[in-house]
Amino acid sequence: MAEITLDGKPVTVADGSMVMHAADAAGVYVPHFCYHKKLTIAANCRMCLVDIEKMPKPMPACATPVTNGMIVRTKSDKAVKAQQSVMEFLLINHPLDCPICDQGGECQLQDLAVGYGGSASRYEEEKRVVFRKDVGPLVSMEEMTRCIHCTRCVRFGQEVAGVMELGMIHRGEHSEITTVHGGTIDSELSGNMIDICPVGALTSKPFRYSARTWELSRRKSVSPHDSTGANLIVQVKANQVMRVVPLENEDVNECWISDRDRFSYEALNSDRRLTQPMIKQGGAWQTVDWPTALNYIADGVKRIVGEFGAESVGALGAQHATVEELHLLAKLVRGLGSENIDVRTRHADFANAAAPGRARWLGTSIASLGKVDRAFVIGSFLRKDHPLFAQRLRQAVRHGAQLSGLNAVHDDWAMPVAHAMTAAPSGWADALAQVAAAVAAAKGVAAPAPADASDAAKAIAASLAGGAHKALLLGNTAAQHPQASQLLALAQWIGAQVGASVGYLCESGNSVGAQLAGALPRAGGFDAGQMLSRPMKALFLLNVEPAFDAANPAAASEALKTAGLVVSMTPFKDANTDIADVLLPVAPFTETGGALINAEGRLQTFHGVVKPLGDTRPAWKVLRVLGNLLGLQGFEQETVEEVRAEALGDVNALASRLDNTASQAIAVPVVASGLERLTDVPIYATDPIVRRAPALQATADAAPAVVGLPSALWQQLGDKVAVTQGIVRITLPAREDKTLAANAVRMPAPHGAAMFGPISVERAAT
Repeated sequence: MAEITLDGKPVTVADGSMVMHAADAAGVYVPHFCYHKKLTIAANCRMCLVDIEKMPKPMPACATPVTNGMIVRTKSDKAVKAQQSVMEFLLINHPLDCPICDQGGECQLQDLAVGYGGSASRYEEEKRVVFRKDVGPLVSMEEMTRCIHCTRCVRFGQEVAGVMELGMIHRGEHSEITTVHGGTIDSELSGNMIDICPVGALTSKPFRYSARTWELSRRKSVSPHDSTGANLIVQVKANQVMRVVPLENEDVNECWISDRDRFSYEALNSDRRLTQPMIKQGGAWQTVDWPTALNYIADGVKRIVGEFGAESVGALGAQHATVEELHLLAKLVRGLGSENIDVRTRHADFANAAAPGRARWLGTSIASLGKVDRAFVIGSFLRKDHPLFAQRLRQAVRHGAQLSGLNAVHDDWAMPVAHAMTAAPSGWADALAQVAAAVAAAKGVAAPAPADASDAAKAIAASLAGGAHKALLLGNTAAQHPQASQLLALAQWIGAQVGASVGYLCESGNSVGAQLAGALPRAGGFDAGQMLSRPMKALFLLNVEPAFDAANPAAASEALKTAGLVVSMTPFKDANTDIADVLLPVAPFTETGGALINAEGRLQTFHGVVKPLGDTRPAWKVLRVLGNLLGLQGFEQETVEEVRAEALGDVNALASRLDNTASQAIAVPVVASGLERLTDVPIYATDPIVRRAPALQATADAAPAVVGLPSALWQQLGDKVAVTQGIVRITLPAREDKTLAANAVRMPAPHGAAMFGPISVERAAT
């Protein structure tokens, strides 16, 4: 530790710290632009010049290491004069267009210019102009003349997002930040560049010129789009969500959010919103009031239960619905005498479930992912499925961690991967058995299943033998896998032997909460696969669109077209119109209160930030009224807090209910022969809100579906193929996936039939 004197007060900081860190520790503000606590030091802007005794000239606080006994003055005449001189240089070329700048009112340069800028400029020469760049639908680079070359955006891309999409070209007054090759910014974390830009050079393209910062109310919320549960500030004007930015929480999302969290709000204001209940009569949709719609449903359900029994009624909820909504949905179905309730619409192995009242989870804290020494990720499109988890692991790798992966294809995770095993989905259990065999051989114990360890398996086993903090992480595809139980059992065995945590990255914002709320079938109940493959007499859909969210969308659509009463509770009028009989407008997360439980088991509550649109109602209130109309007991709650207390009981005991214990014994792995499908759910196709956000749907990640083929098959079939799977035959463009397993075909959801299983591909007819 080093002790320095800062503005006359003693400050103790760790050796190797910079003067800026000491100032932060002491609560002393030093003006700066290029310094950011999450990025490496660049010392570009020189705004943080301070006066250090025995040094002949002012020094940058961000790049000057502390030494024991150092005396620093941040507000001496020498320091302030230096800072004012730097500000004068920064403003030489900066356009003074604050009245029309989107950053006006929250601009770091504007704020510091008040304290350190002059009342007039001595610069009379011609000012430089930097031409606009079109870098995609999310980030605007219309006014790059404002750029002060702090390089925060460049460093963010390199160090946090893992992709250097921006860089600086030319020198001197000709320097400018650009994508160099004229491409677009495609990182799934790109919107954070807008936040860290200290001037108005990078702005939000969807938000641009729609409101001024002082017109906006700021309200806290939580993202439901993935299992991070990122904390948000939702900015509102005239009862409309105008912008979403991160709320800093070091334990959850730090100061970042993904583009999916940031830009999906556009769907909330679209003309695709459902604002009144609708009933299909004679094949045509009729708008009705709430009493008519709810009585229609109640009468229909009573008739169906009386004629076909309660077991003919079921419900499917989304894993991003709130704890309260899913609890009342399950309670409604069970009150009728049915156990047909599920949220695992994309799963294939329904035996892989925790005991009732318990939940599968991450197995460790989110913050610990950034500090692991070894990580083994199984069956995950990590960077697109979990952008913020990938960012945490990226930081761990930057500090020396070894990351290994098992999948049928190895996408660019924007970080070095030490070891990779490649196998078609049916071979994943065998691949894990190989790793287990290698671990067993190294430790001199019996292997859990017979397997001959490959070189890649031995390398992963050797990697997991080292390090102090280790994690085995099962991804979305591993959770949805037909052998999910076996994958978990093998991972648990490996984790126990090497001393690693084992857990699921989890699919959505409330995957853990859905389990704890009891939204899974108990003994005798139909699971999601069964309900989506047979014509149910009555089926409730809460924020679920089977055509996009089912493991087998083709079979689900066919089954639901012949179902009896299908009630779709959704914020959108174009959801399920081909299969539903009733559409009920329920509030998205910005218009209702509730709770979400993220992957680490953290309960996070939030309130609606705007009033429900039109006649939209919170889903928990709709379900409560339906329960009353059906004559069920226990639907008298007045507040969302009452529902939450009933759903979760003692919230302080939630940690004791998190359980990744394998439910099945390890069996001998069986590997299928022939071509089989690998399915990824595109990052901007995960839920109804994201699917309807125009800017996100204009990105490269939302491009039309392409079939990925292993190199040998692609060379044989070419760029356009006909794919046959089950009852589905579809023609799509093809591309070569050089890392794809030789017997795997990659096709994104929801195209095709089942997410896993045999598939055939042939050259498309010309």
